[in-house]
Amino acid sequence: MIDVDIWRNNSVMRRTICCCSSIAIVLVACVASPAAAFTAPHTTTTTMYTSISISQRIRAQHTQLQLNPTSISQRIRSQHTQLQLNPASFISTDIGSYFGLLQNYNVPIVSSLVLNTILFFSLKPKLMTMLTAEGFAHSLALGTMLWTALGWKGWTVCVMYLFLGQFVTKFGFEKKEALGIAEGRGGRRGPENVWGSALTGTICASAAAQALKSGGPFLGLSSNVWILGYVASLATKIADTFASEIGKAYGKTTVLITNPLKKVLPGTEGAISLEGTLASVVGGLLLSLYAYLVVGLIPSTEGLAISTFAAFFATMMESLIGATLQEREGFKWMTNEVVNFFNTLIGAAVAMALGVLVLGM
Repeated sequence: MIDVDIWRNNSVMRRTICCCSSIAIVLVACVASPAAAFTAPHTTTTTMYTSISISQRIRAQHTQLQLNPTSISQRIRSQHTQLQLNPASFISTDIGSYFGLLQNYNVPIVSSLVLNTILFFSLKPKLMTMLTAEGFAHSLALGTMLWTALGWKGWTVCVMYLFLGQFVTKFGFEKKEALGIAEGRGGRRGPENVWGSALTGTICASAAAQALKSGGPFLGLSSNVWILGYVASLATKIADTFASEIGKAYGKTTVLITNPLKKVLPGTEGAISLEGTLASVVGGLLLSLYAYLVVGLIPSTEGLAISTFAAFFATMMESLIGATLQEREGFKWMTNEVVNFFNTLIGAAVAMALGVLVLGM
């Protein structure tokens, strides 16, 4: 974890993340564009016939009420009885549609923003134990984009990642803090952590929504491939978090990934341990299982296996990058957050490639 000042002063990292964030925002904006803007206006003739039909219906109903004056009271009693049996029926569909609870993608961005604002501020006391003030604001923006792109299902996968990451960070925290290798700010995440971890996923989610909206592939890839990449990117990050936190707290023997015979201190860039490596598999599997069993974003056990493998493979690549490039001369810009972005990018790319080549998605 780097100090927040590094995030503010590192212009290369900020430009990289801002550029990729802009791509994601443009994709989300395209997804959220209302279909009504493309609907042709009614002609004058259609309006005239519609006006006539409305007048005819009004006269017919008026005549009916004159012939049967008790019908209106019977209808009122019938509707009253229905509302007593199911008092929420008249609003459930409308509210569900407005907030995207009845659809899995392309939710109106205003609806997403309203719902995320309500959820975030209702859970603010809990979230502020996980996020800094800036991290809270950036997470709200991230949540809005994800809900717009993939609805509540895609949104909850990211929330599950956040809670799993916070949970595992607390393992052996006092020991890690005493050794000086604990996450800074008590494990609370800032904006650099939010986008370093979820930027790849946001791009994949936005691309998936574009494919779903058009009913065909986007950039030559189907929506299922993009969704697999989305899940795998977050599974990769949680696998890396599990490996790092469990390895630092409980790793008995820590070695350099480029030289397994060389023992190093826990927390060294590029260091791995047996305990941390096994934990990475568990972390990637847990998030992939949630996406497969609970929300159904991964449609098959083969997809589950691919997501878990991609997360593990990318985590090992992240350790390799840390051992060979990070903190080296000429690579000062490669901070933990930049490495996290490449880590999730590798995980998503591997999963998407295997989805196409192995599963024929």
